[in-house]
Amino acid sequence: MKNCLTVAGSDCSGGAGIQADLGTFAALGCYGMSVITSVVAENTVQVLASHTVPADIVSAQLEAVFSDIRVDAVKLGMLPDEECMRAVAHHLRKYPQSIVVCDPVLRATAGAELMKSGSLGTFVREIVPLCTLITPNIPEAQTLSGRSISTPDDMKQAAAEIHALGAGAVLVKGGHLEGAALDILYDGERYYEYTHERVNTRSTHGTGCTLSSATAAFQAQGQPLAQAVGLAKKYLTEAIMHGLDIGKGQHPFDRFYRFSAERI
Repeated sequence: MKNCLTVAGSDCSGGAGIQADLGTFAALGCYGMSVITSVVAENTVQVLASHTVPADIVSAQLEAVFSDIRVDAVKLGMLPDEECMRAVAHHLRKYPQSIVVCDPVLRATAGAELMKSGSLGTFVREIVPLCTLITPNIPEAQTLSGRSISTPDDMKQAAAEIHALGAGAVLVKGGHLEGAALDILYDGERYYEYTHERVNTRSTHGTGCTLSSATAAFQAQGQPLAQAVGLAKKYLTEAIMHGLDIGKGQHPFDRFYRFSAERI
């Protein structure tokens, strides 16, 4: 069994963050470990509050895992401030990893800011160059690249510009554009396009977390990057089709849909 570590915020409603990542790792047959960077009071409708875990506690959690357990892949999610980013960067340099998938969490779906204002520069300098893959959605890719994105060609240009910041590869997620759901991966040499018909559903809470953690899990299990992204996309699409009627806003979905179907 492969061991996957998520470094992210905690979502008390269970749909995103640490909870989503651990569920995804388990559903895909990996042993999951977690380093909590922020405790977020959120549900399917809104973020009510968040508490940043002190950097020394983040550092201690990282040391506890890395010093004792083999880590086959790392997924990075919410990194709320510069101190947290520096702690994570320090441990990724101390314990070099061949798979580091980063979902750059800047804002919650409901609009709440999840990365402290003024921390973006540190994120770009300290975190991005340590990532083998970074998976921004359209608004995040616009922030990181500094360009407006309204077409697939814009997505490709943004991916190339984010790659130039030091990331090993970039997956720009096109869910915010009209038409079929198109994601574009750039690995520094070529572009890969992944297209799926849109699923008409409210069950979209935690999609970004799930896609990035699934990609990390598939890579840990030996899949090359492009294939891992394709498998993660397929898994996420099928999970979304098994939406859960939970909450009053953007519903979560069944990450264990394969097992649920077997039980039925």
